[in-house]
Amino acid sequence: MRRIITGFLSLLLVAAFVAVPRSHAAESLLSKIKKRGVLIAGVKFDFPPMGFIDKKTGKPAGFDVDLVREIAKKLGVKVKFVQALSKTRIPLIINGNVDLIAATMTHKRSRDKVIDFSIHYLITGQRFITRKDTGIKHISQLAGKRVASVQGGNAGPNLLKVQPKAIIVPFQEHTENLLALKQKKVDAMVTDDILLQWMAKNNPDLVVPGKLYTIEPYGMGLRENDSDWRDFVNEVILELWETKRYHAIWRKWFGRNPDFSLQNVWYPK
Repeated sequence: MRRIITGFLSLLLVAAFVAVPRSHAAESLLSKIKKRGVLIAGVKFDFPPMGFIDKKTGKPAGFDVDLVREIAKKLGVKVKFVQALSKTRIPLIINGNVDLIAATMTHKRSRDKVIDFSIHYLITGQRFITRKDTGIKHISQLAGKRVASVQGGNAGPNLLKVQPKAIIVPFQEHTENLLALKQKKVDAMVTDDILLQWMAKNNPDLVVPGKLYTIEPYGMGLRENDSDWRDFVNEVILELWETKRYHAIWRKWFGRNPDFSLQNVWYPK
């Protein structure tokens, strides 16, 4: 009798487990954000023209910031911006501090192990910037030179792959890198070309020589295993590209149309 009762109870437990409706599964951020009425996004505060603090308004501005605003607009919610340093981007996602990271983050397989990514929404590459008075014109001349790079970013490690004799000097933010370069504490600085061109444009004493030494596809960082939220973000990115709204935002910050295509990362409708 005891064996029969035990077996019957086991069947009841299995049936109860199977009968649990999908609504009891982990709720997607998509529905949580709609209920909350606010999208919380991590962006750079020190990386113009992608993400920075506007001196006139004191608020975040930039290309990444505008893309996030478009996602919030599509959701019908407000947006709250949180500063994301290169070394804090992934922890912010993992710890649930933000819903999304749009902060010049290269989509890498190593990062894919702990967070998910949107489709690639921008393609750039890495180079170095230096003062005109250094006379450095090629990456080979960085051997034995002090080169600034942000902690948590991949520009420094990538440089060492092509110039292992460079001396990487880590800083927290790009503004610190730039200041160290201008104060002659370092000989060069490495990061994504988008920021370096902006720096050179606004600092006549600096120059961006040589060629790209990497290709960097940016993706928006998202929490693991939330396909509803990831699919929504991807659809917004693709819609922005198809409607040319993406191009308008790009022209706003770069003064030209994008020199790459997102069609390479599209998936069939």
